[in-house]
Amino acid sequence: MNINEIKQVVQVLSAAIKGLRLYAVDHPATTRQVETLQNGLFSLLQHKKLIKLGLLEGTLFVEDYLFMQEFPAADELAKLLETRELAGLEFEAGLSAHEIQALLHLLHSGNERGQDFVDALSSQGVKKIRAVAVENNDDDDQQPRKVYRKALKVVDQIFHDVRMGEIPSSAEAIKVVKSMVQLTMTEPHAMMALSMLKDYDNYTFTHSVNVSVIALAVGRACGLPEEQLKTLGLGGLLHDLGKLRIDVNIITKPGRLTDAEFETIKEHPSFGADIIKEMEDVTPEVLEIVLGHHLRYDRSGYPAVAAANIDSPLVEMTAIADAYDAMTTLRSYQRPFTPRRAISRLKEISGSYLHPGFAAYFIESLGPYPVGSLVRLDNNEIGLVTKVDTQDTNLADIKMLYNSVGTLLEEPFMTQLHPTQARRIIAEVDPYARGIDVTDFFDLGPQ
Repeated sequence: MNINEIKQVVQVLSAAIKGLRLYAVDHPATTRQVETLQNGLFSLLQHKKLIKLGLLEGTLFVEDYLFMQEFPAADELAKLLETRELAGLEFEAGLSAHEIQALLHLLHSGNERGQDFVDALSSQGVKKIRAVAVENNDDDDQQPRKVYRKALKVVDQIFHDVRMGEIPSSAEAIKVVKSMVQLTMTEPHAMMALSMLKDYDNYTFTHSVNVSVIALAVGRACGLPEEQLKTLGLGGLLHDLGKLRIDVNIITKPGRLTDAEFETIKEHPSFGADIIKEMEDVTPEVLEIVLGHHLRYDRSGYPAVAAANIDSPLVEMTAIADAYDAMTTLRSYQRPFTPRRAISRLKEISGSYLHPGFAAYFIESLGPYPVGSLVRLDNNEIGLVTKVDTQDTNLADIKMLYNSVGTLLEEPFMTQLHPTQARRIIAEVDPYARGIDVTDFFDLGPQ
């Protein structure tokens, strides 16, 4: 099978999908692309009766050809298939232009994912093109790291839609937040550990997911019921949407903002609220979170005009999460706080910036050395706190990383510390100073 023909089909397929941003599926420009794509597939189908296009560990392939080298069209299709939760597409000889049009329409503007996408394509009478859904294992899908990665993909899609001037769908966000809530209720330490994953090149992107995770931990500590946790998690996931309407050079500026730039930044809650109002199935409380997460407990924040109309406790909980994630993240102008140092700072600003009661519940739930803390024991060993007992926060699971003479262990091992044991924690260690990424040492399920 000719490699150039394969590349041309991938190029045309990607271009046809992007073309739908400008032209309707029956527009002459789209029709010409459909015809070109049909001819390209026809040429490939001279060699085989069925052509498979799909993903292998996130990389696009067509039959035996794997796109290992950089090829933008292949990267775009791979990302789209992942978003639609498809393992691939199969094209049979004799496919029609109508069937190609139906596929393009669903790939571009449909909200269907996985098996729903497969069913939607079939319902339109498409017989010569088959979509293959990613096989889901319910237990596997509840692995903390998989849920976190799914949340990142959902935010990515929402951000993409906003940048393209489209109204984003809330369906997938609501679905993933449900999974996050379930994990928060059963494995809160695992979700908090994941909030320490940082993508410094996409701060707004990962910050949105991390704030959602931490907000759920705050809500759990405050005793929120499951339905309110879902609202809180969704608000955290969407809280910074308005930043997409701010000049990216201001958002990513490495140094201190000018007064004018900060005034521009202060508009993002209102911009976010405007976006939220257009989305389906988003409650007024979620809108309040988006609009009010920078108001501060004493209402000295922004936007001041919204202060009188914001009274949901979920807003205050999101503000705590927002502050905690910002403190523990490396920025060009800020060395990240350790979890214990972040707790001290939360205490300092409670009662002014943050709700004192909610902050106290959250701090208590974290324990004296929160998950993600690198700690030194009284025998000079160093380990990582991977789990804090939800009933007694003085009980902790620690993965030992360094021996008493400061040598990194080839095989870290787990131990549990509690007050009755001889060994005890005497200090927190700054992982940044040691060049350690603590998330490398968490066992959080498949990546």
